[in-house]
Amino acid sequence: MKFRKLLTVYLFLLFLAAATMCSLWWFNQKQKQTITPRDYNEIQAEGILRITTEYSSSGYYISGDTVEGFQYELSQAIAQIAGLEIRTSLEMSLSESFKALDENKCDVIARNIPITSELKAKYLFTDPIVMNKQVLIQRTYEANNGIEPLRNQLDLAKKTLYIPHNSPALLRLQHLEHEIGDTIYIIEEPAYSSEQLAIMVAKGDIDFAVCDLQAARIFKRDFPEIDIDTDISFTQLQAWAVRTNSPVLADSLNSWLKKIREEGIYNKIYKRYYDSQRK
Repeated sequence: MKFRKLLTVYLFLLFLAAATMCSLWWFNQKQKQTITPRDYNEIQAEGILRITTEYSSSGYYISGDTVEGFQYELSQAIAQIAGLEIRTSLEMSLSESFKALDENKCDVIARNIPITSELKAKYLFTDPIVMNKQVLIQRTYEANNGIEPLRNQLDLAKKTLYIPHNSPALLRLQHLEHEIGDTIYIIEEPAYSSEQLAIMVAKGDIDFAVCDLQAARIFKRDFPEIDIDTDISFTQLQAWAVRTNSPVLADSLNSWLKKIREEGIYNKIYKRYYDSQRK
């Protein structure tokens, strides 16, 4: 008799657990179904534009009790013109940022993304935000025991270069290997941003990293030990990305960016972060 009661209790608990799991699965599926693609009309109706960017001086960062960052200030300037609230999420990985965009968790990836033919086939890009290129981060002659910085890309053979995981620099470095006809050891760091890798170079923890010039100029101001004068790639156009089913949003962003440029707001923000003479 006691065994039957225990069996009944166990079966009831098992049924309850199964029912709970099914309910959670159903709720999760329903949530996925209710997240629908958003274009400008839906964004305007809600009054909220969702962007994702990286935590860095070129994206979004906190200085004391103030929020700063090139992408952050640019998005706030757009908010003033568009009459929208900006909600910002932070994601260091570019691939995860595209995943969030694909899953409609954000409306815009607000970071300096190289406009490549491969990405243009999958996403819409705004008009170029910046002109940029990839550069080598290494130590200066004075900070590296009198060793001259590398200036010839051929000298990268057999060297180890660090980049953030899924960095846009990866494809360029792979092409560079073929161009010089030798191996370049490329290490993708999943836990570190370009800024953190630049700090590691400055401290002597690693010898070489690669990042875009605009970010490198910011790092150079904070860490004069690094040298950023060796190009890895040609100049590239870089912009923000939206989904292909958000063409009106893309057009609206271009309109707002044009107005920001015409009013001189863009130049003020750009110089604040990317002027190489800034101290």
